[in-house]
Amino acid sequence: MLKQELERLEKHLLTLTAVVEENVQQAVKALALRDPELARKVVVSDEQVNRMEVDIEEECLKVLALHQPVAHDLRLIVAVMKINNDLERIADNAVSISQRAIAAAAFPHQARHSLALEAMAEKSLDMLGKALDSLVNADLVLARRIIALDEEVDILHARNYELFKEQIRNDPESVDYLLHFLVVSRNLERIADLATNIAEDVIYLNEGTIIRHKKSP
Repeated sequence: MLKQELERLEKHLLTLTAVVEENVQQAVKALALRDPELARKVVVSDEQVNRMEVDIEEECLKVLALHQPVAHDLRLIVAVMKINNDLERIADNAVSISQRAIAAAAFPHQARHSLALEAMAEKSLDMLGKALDSLVNADLVLARRIIALDEEVDILHARNYELFKEQIRNDPESVDYLLHFLVVSRNLERIADLATNIAEDVIYLNEGTIIRHKKSP
């Protein structure tokens, strides 16, 4: 009975991962294509993510109450609850990117910007995809590789902040427009952070080791 419920939990979590990953991809695409309709679909989809997140948490609490699992089974439920929460927060960042895409598309002059969003989006999406792969395949080598990649995204975000200040000095009237892209940069950095959290939870699930706040080997 416990085994069946744990398998169901894992299945529901993997379903959520697919929805969240798709939302992030579509949000980034909406921003790149200046497609407000696609962005609005991501915003609407977030309601589904929220329902799924609550359902999974309730399932975890029910299993804890009914079966009082120990050892690996307990670690699995704890990891599912943490990853479930991280996925919901990733989806929230996808919503924020979509909202910025809608706002940026409303500017008639379509001002150019040189923030390093394309490279950042590529790295953040790659980290998220790898984190989910490491979860599905219990791939600890891949999980540790993801943790090491987080610093690259942090560097790009810091660079974007400096580029933002430089462009505002050169063109003060573009501040409202460019601010949307700075917010997106922050969202992408948060997605990379949350992907790192998932990778850390994969290691915890399989090794029973908490590695938060520790440098990767």
